[in-house]
Amino acid sequence: MRRNTILIGLLITAVLLPMWYVALHGEPPSEEIAIDESVSDIRPLDGPVETPNKLSPSQVGVVVWVALFGLVGVLTAAHQFMNRAVRPPDEAEPVTDGGTVSLPWLDTEHRWVVEYHDASDAIEGLVAMSGLTALSIVFAALFTGEYLTLARTQYFGLYATGLFLSLALSTVAYYAWFMPHVEVAELRGHE
Repeated sequence: MRRNTILIGLLITAVLLPMWYVALHGEPPSEEIAIDESVSDIRPLDGPVETPNKLSPSQVGVVVWVALFGLVGVLTAAHQFMNRAVRPPDEAEPVTDGGTVSLPWLDTEHRWVVEYHDASDAIEGLVAMSGLTALSIVFAALFTGEYLTLARTQYFGLYATGLFLSLALSTVAYYAWFMPHVEVAELRGHE
């Protein structure tokens, strides 16, 4: 594990531990209010994970911070994947300045292409895009089915999360396998 990763983990822990200590001393949990099952089949409190019915503002703050740190971690992992997993290694021969690449929308008097690696167009990218597209369709159908039926088990959040994550990952896969890697140099301070 890299030193920077360990330092970031220690910093996050140092921030979250006092917050969590304060959150534990917040409001006590309240009683669950449920729908009378003899009257209706609707189960709005059902879910795959046991969750508290009431959170104090301190507990909500900790959950939000954990979610934000998790989001930063996911974005970092996606960025590293896009830049390292399928990009050519440093020793690969790029088309450099003066090569055969002509990108008129990038080449101007003060800006030019320094390095260009064409997209890999690997079959893995096509498989990933196909799988993620199918997953998006499945989650969209589940979300619509949940909305249109009377079950209303409140899985909207899970289905929407699955839908948006599969769409986001398909964007990452498209960028990684089907977009060229272009480095551009530009003169600054010009008139």
